[in-house]
Amino acid sequence: MPVKLATHVPKMASDEGVVDLAKPALGDALLGVKDAVGEISLTVVRESIVEVLRTLRDTPGLEYQQLMEMAGVDYPERPERFEVVYHLLSLTRNRRIRVRISTDENTPVPSVTSLWPVAGWLEREVFDMYGVAFAGNPDLRRILTDYGFEGYPQRKDFPLTGHVEMRYSEAEKRVIYEPVSLPQDFRTFDFLMPWEGAEYVLPGDEKATAEGAGAPSPAPAPNAPSTVNPQTPAVTPKTTDKPSDTGAGKPGDVQATNEARKSAKAKAAKEVSKPEVGPDPKPRRGRRPRTGGSAG
Repeated sequence: MPVKLATHVPKMASDEGVVDLAKPALGDALLGVKDAVGEISLTVVRESIVEVLRTLRDTPGLEYQQLMEMAGVDYPERPERFEVVYHLLSLTRNRRIRVRISTDENTPVPSVTSLWPVAGWLEREVFDMYGVAFAGNPDLRRILTDYGFEGYPQRKDFPLTGHVEMRYSEAEKRVIYEPVSLPQDFRTFDFLMPWEGAEYVLPGDEKATAEGAGAPSPAPAPNAPSTVNPQTPAVTPKTTDKPSDTGAGKPGDVQATNEARKSAKAKAAKEVSKPEVGPDPKPRRGRRPRTGGSAG
């Protein structure tokens, strides 16, 4: 079943006939062929990688002229744990192919810088990240990690925190390297299911327990049995039973009664309201507005 690509994906030419041309051209150097999701991958002998790539570049009908990328893959469970993957592009036929080889930590891979000078840069990246050596590379040095870096970061057995950490020392006025230290609880896990709950009390969970009698808040805690808080008698009464308890006495009570019996118009006359603040009124016609200056 043909693979349907999205509309934004560039259209590539069909790979029909590529495997039929590659098998006789590569011969015994070809170990396996995989055609999946519209991509062809060739697994070849490590020692023959230079001849294989030259054949794929120069054979009519194949014509993969350009080396686009090199990548490394780590499979620690394999005897030859590393794979080096070459991605080739045919400019004249508008199609791609992938070539794989395997190697271990000690066996170098032949360099293909004689075919594509750009491979020197790409091989340095694979060497820096995985530790795969390339025989014949004129300048095989680290390219991404810092000076004096130990280990290879893309290996699956490399610790995520690294071996050393770099920081600026204010005391020594220079950048120093020191062993990685994790003073915080970086690796503390409880491994509990979310619905089981933690054995420790999270901040805020202490509010879920009911408060005892005489607690500051009379409201019951959420999701807890309600409690009856005893009423505390007030030192001074908050209500009055007779006019003498108000402090004003009989004269104050008579004055309040007289004020209450006044009409609404009389009450409104005593109210003091602020005038509304609005735009300045326009001057009247025929009258010259007065100015602060003196007449000249």
